[in-house]
Amino acid sequence: MIIGGTIATRSSKKARKTYLRTVQNIQLTGSIPKMSRIDNPFIGFSKEDARRLHHPHDDVLVVTIQAGDYNMHRVLVDNGNSADILYYPAFQQMGIDRERLVPTNALLVGFGGTRAFPFGVVTLAVTVGDYQQQITKNVAFLVVDCSSAYNAIIGRPTLNSWKTVTSTYHLMVKFLTDYGVGELRGDQAMNIEEQQAAIEPVERLEDVPLDESQPERTTKIGTLADPTVRQTLTTFLKENRDVYAWSHDDMLGISPSIMVHRLNVSPSFPPVCQKNRVFALERDRVVAEEVRKLLEVGFIREVYYPDWLANVVMVKKSNGK
Repeated sequence: MIIGGTIATRSSKKARKTYLRTVQNIQLTGSIPKMSRIDNPFIGFSKEDARRLHHPHDDVLVVTIQAGDYNMHRVLVDNGNSADILYYPAFQQMGIDRERLVPTNALLVGFGGTRAFPFGVVTLAVTVGDYQQQITKNVAFLVVDCSSAYNAIIGRPTLNSWKTVTSTYHLMVKFLTDYGVGELRGDQAMNIEEQQAAIEPVERLEDVPLDESQPERTTKIGTLADPTVRQTLTTFLKENRDVYAWSHDDMLGISPSIMVHRLNVSPSFPPVCQKNRVFALERDRVVAEEVRKLLEVGFIREVYYPDWLANVVMVKKSNGK
């Protein structure tokens, strides 16, 4: 559960008292209609809604939304979250100008009391549902730079503004539109992939040096095999260490007569030049270093025709690099 965010702006003592009086007044004087209007569609869930899922499960509700011009995957729908959150790596990949961030003094408090201060607030047009049962509304995301398995979190502010009804059993969100009840289904495969990524290796690996004169050149083999098999495998690897590419210089490339890679795009579509993306200083240094290595060994070359340009995509490895 994450507490805080944009609703923290009314967290003063006076504001809380005013809010409490408003809630009590509604509870005391609000009338409940005896019969529901026929023109109001009913939101409910059926056995058919759960037919596509694997049961039993305790998966979280992870969906895909359209945020701006992007289809954003791995978005967590969380009723226990008091803020809508966009994580900074996703913010960068979307190529959003940091000038669009509106400063905020909102404070987020997560499980265990850990605190996070957002970079700011960015407002994006979010579309959910299928045509015509879909809605598009602006969502104010708090941009946070911290580790997460998700790209964004949809919390109570947006769920309430959409007038949604969620079901974790059915892994589905339903909401009212001008053309009936819209729905947004969760992706159970995303939960399965996440669980598989957290599985520990079946055996421990040990480092095996392949060249005594260069001890940094090692490989790994399993420890569950018979000692005789491991010794045979180690000897074989040492005898064939020349097949390893220890640096870019050792990668001689493949002749075009053997294999050529081409982009399978229609020639009727014009090339696209992406808007230049600004990276954080740390990531910018990594990009510059990798480009330098590739230039020195001749893997890439500088070109001067900006007909088709794509930004670098940064992916953090398991070792943190």
